[in-house]
Amino acid sequence: MKSSTKRILVLIIGWSFILLGILGLFLPILQGVLFLLVGLIILSSEYVWAHRLLTRLKERFPKLGHAADQASAKAAAWLRRISGQPNTD
Repeated sequence: MKSSTKRILVLIIGWSFILLGILGLFLPILQGVLFLLVGLIILSSEYVWAHRLLTRLKERFPKLGHAADQASAKAAAWLRRISGQPNTD
């Protein structure tokens, strides 16, 4: 997959999760905070502000930071498996 296509796909998915998270803050059906966190994790690979915000959240809420790190590792492994890249662990 081309890097520009991959970047656009990451941005679309990340911002979609952010929008779902904002909707989830007002709708009882969606888990707003969860979607916001996932969106920040995805966007932190492309935006410095998202990375800084995620770092501050991890410092303020260590349990949340640990869960976010585990989720990020699982997502990276899943993406490697889908794209056919060898496992580097």
